[in-house]
Amino acid sequence: MTPIAADTPALPETGSRAVMARVWRDYLQKYKGFLGLALACAVMVAVSTSFVIWCLKPGIELLFGESDSAAASEVPAFVAAQPLIWVPAVMIGATLVRLVSQLGLATSVNRVGHQLVGRIQSQLFGNMVHADLGHLNKAHSGSYLSSVLFDAGLMREATTNGVVNYVQHGGIVIGSLTYMAFIDWRMTLGVLIAGPVIAAVLGQYNRRTKKAAQGAMDETSSLSTAIMESLDGVKIVKINNREAYEQGRVDAVIARRQKHIIKGANARAAAAPVTEALTTIVLALVVVYAGWRAQSGAMTLGGFTAYISYLGAAGQSLRQLANLQTVMAEGFTAARRLFAALDVAPEIADAPDAQALKPFDRVTFDTVTFAYGDTPVLEGVSFEARAGQSVALVGPSGSGKSTLLNLIPRFYDYTSGEIRFGDTPQRAVTLKSLRDHIALVSQDPFLFDDTIRANIAYGRPDATEAEIVQAARDAAALEFIDDLPDGLDTRVGEAGSRLSGGQKQRIAIARAFLKDAPLLLLDEATSALDTQSEVKVQQALERLMAGRTSLMIAHRLSTVRHADLILVLRDGRITERGTHDDLLTRGGLYAELYRTQFERVPETGEAQTVDAEVGG
Repeated sequence: MTPIAADTPALPETGSRAVMARVWRDYLQKYKGFLGLALACAVMVAVSTSFVIWCLKPGIELLFGESDSAAASEVPAFVAAQPLIWVPAVMIGATLVRLVSQLGLATSVNRVGHQLVGRIQSQLFGNMVHADLGHLNKAHSGSYLSSVLFDAGLMREATTNGVVNYVQHGGIVIGSLTYMAFIDWRMTLGVLIAGPVIAAVLGQYNRRTKKAAQGAMDETSSLSTAIMESLDGVKIVKINNREAYEQGRVDAVIARRQKHIIKGANARAAAAPVTEALTTIVLALVVVYAGWRAQSGAMTLGGFTAYISYLGAAGQSLRQLANLQTVMAEGFTAARRLFAALDVAPEIADAPDAQALKPFDRVTFDTVTFAYGDTPVLEGVSFEARAGQSVALVGPSGSGKSTLLNLIPRFYDYTSGEIRFGDTPQRAVTLKSLRDHIALVSQDPFLFDDTIRANIAYGRPDATEAEIVQAARDAAALEFIDDLPDGLDTRVGEAGSRLSGGQKQRIAIARAFLKDAPLLLLDEATSALDTQSEVKVQQALERLMAGRTSLMIAHRLSTVRHADLILVLRDGRITERGTHDDLLTRGGLYAELYRTQFERVPETGEAQTVDAEVGG
């Protein structure tokens, strides 16, 4: 069984402080008002919680008549005069303040946190859709999907809820220890000795959860990748009876992911009870010490009750802090993943002095070379396509035809040489203006899950109804569109799944008609059409190509017989060039490919078309 691994960028070795500083600078600073309110509410929650417990000591002593003078000195005179009314009233008031603070805290944090998630998700998609094709081809879309759906939420939990809860529970711990020191500083000093022990235990669990979180996130990306691959290739899966194999592949990823999740859950589950056990041990020692102090009258019932309550509050907050270790570990790991993805800047970008492309009368390749890494694909390619001229690219699979076509709209940047539009170098013009001048019809047309109308008008969303209808007519698409119940308003389904291959191709061609760009790139645009439709579309394309510069990749050599110039590529070089008749006369590779496709069968004397290896 082949393992599936996520293709995720290496995480930068960045400390939590640096990550938090960037989160603040890039996302949270604009919400500093709401964050300030959230932190103020967190402090109020901590203060009111401590104050309610503080009321216990004088309240118990006054209500039960124990150490009246000492208790009365700790509260206002009106409280000491009527403790049965005012002690519970003050406690209820402090509780209401705590309630309002908690509601304000939740409202502020939710607003900031979910705004942060939305902004990050938008940035991630923007980064993906603007990324270079080379980068997108290396990274699987499942990794992006995992980041968009999961990592942003984990980052929110850590950088908003996590930080604010740290302030709240940390404040409760500090406030409780402070009041405990007022009640009995010696006993509190003994309690603090357990602090380093508890901190060491929490640190150990934090390291475990951090490691588990990283593994779980990587496998989440793998799981997204595995599921998307299986769904995208479901026809291949079914025709080869590989459902069980794909189930096994996904099961293997789920098992690996579950292993990390269980490790993290175990660490998280163990941290709280271990902390609670240590707190209980400290509590037992406090009871022993308090009992010994009470024998000499140094510890009152009210003081002991308040002290135990403070210790309980501090212990509960410590348990919350222990749980927050997992949240923070996952959140900061997710933040590093997000920043690693967001920091990948496109290499293909406008030059600082780039200008809009002006009308041009030719496209020139001047000794253009291109390589994928160290692998050369095109070497020293030179030709000129003049306005109104049709140039066909033919050659064996892997000869570089598709790469040559992809260089024209700068999907990739050539390694050396130069491409010019008129006299203007390609890199001296803006990407937007360059691509505005180009229409592309690929061999495998892609349609969005929208109406036929929207798909045709994708390159020109402001097109009129008449223009859309005319484009559909020119592409020989109107005949089947009119037969659909909703006509142009028919939804095509995911990737055009409700249409046939030929219908999808004609919609894509209609899109190119409507864009009406001066430069036309055709990657075997008629390959998915039946014979009757192919004739109609080929005639329409010839009308569209008139007066325009057109470059086409041709698998069927019958479609390029009338091209003004045919370029024959082999191993990334142009080995032959000329018209159809010239190339046949020379008897080179083109003539060989042509004979292969149209060889005559001796027994019948009929021409038979044979697929030749002339792919991209």
